[in-house]
Amino acid sequence: MRETFHTIDILAIVVVVSSIALLIYFAVKTLITSNLFQKGVNLYQQQDYKGAETTFRQVISRNSTNDMVRLLLGDVLREQGKIEEAKQWFEDVIARSPKNPQAYLRLANVLMQQEKPEAAKTNLQIARDLLQKQRQPEKAEKVTTILDKMNAKSN
Repeated sequence: MRETFHTIDILAIVVVVSSIALLIYFAVKTLITSNLFQKGVNLYQQQDYKGAETTFRQVISRNSTNDMVRLLLGDVLREQGKIEEAKQWFEDVIARSPKNPQAYLRLANVLMQQEKPEAAKTNLQIARDLLQKQRQPEKAEKVTTILDKMNAKSN
């Protein structure tokens, strides 16, 4: 009987120690990723787009689920004139998170650079509708103003 309790005690200790080790691992990983993300943002703000690109790619390799990093990477690529690659990142975010208005806005911007105003309008309309659904009427109104200006130019 005493052996059974001893075995249960050892098993409980192993489970607790393993859990603590996993928590420490994930905490360290999150801290490193967070620091890298902040470094990328700082480089972007300093207009060191090449450095920001490298850093954001490192963040994505560590945490592939963060859509904000993907959007920022797309922005950095656009700033470097890598329009087609930036477009791919924005489309990737849309595929992963179809209710993310920022991805549609950024994609619309790239499409305008590629002189595809109709596709840009479509993405702006989707972004406006999402912003309205997400109760962001001020931002939705700004997008409506842009769409109105685009429609006036095309007439």
